[in-house]
Amino acid sequence: MKNLLFILTILFTIPCFAQKESKRLTHFNVEKNVAIQGYDPVAYFKQGKAVKGKKEITTSHEGVVYYFSMPVNKEYFLKNPSKFEPQYGGWCAFAMGDSNEKVSVNPETFKISNGKLYLFYNTFFNNTLKSWNKNESGLMMKADANWNKIVK
Repeated sequence: MKNLLFILTILFTIPCFAQKESKRLTHFNVEKNVAIQGYDPVAYFKQGKAVKGKKEITTSHEGVVYYFSMPVNKEYFLKNPSKFEPQYGGWCAFAMGDSNEKVSVNPETFKISNGKLYLFYNTFFNNTLKSWNKNESGLMMKADANWNKIVK
């Protein structure tokens, strides 16, 4: 009887995890399930710059794949993934706060604020990090609220 109960628990739990991962992927800025266009999320914090990760050094967190530039960064990530994941699913923080839109980013345009990684859209004439810096606290509050509505 215990074995049957265990098997039933497993059978009902697996689809829940799969649904959670699938839903999460629909909200994240990924290409082929890879986040941050293959940049190393830990490097932003530990090296203070955007560093391209390597396909050979990867891990997956709740369906989202991350590349790392060195094995030690992968180890840091595995200890606390939520610390290193970009805010708002890797979408432009300014756009999330300003217009509640999912806008692609330039992974080399970023800011670490309050221990969190924020990414921004940046083209020749439009660097949204500059706009974010003019009203960071207000935009952050709006972006947090908008993101919470999206992921519900």
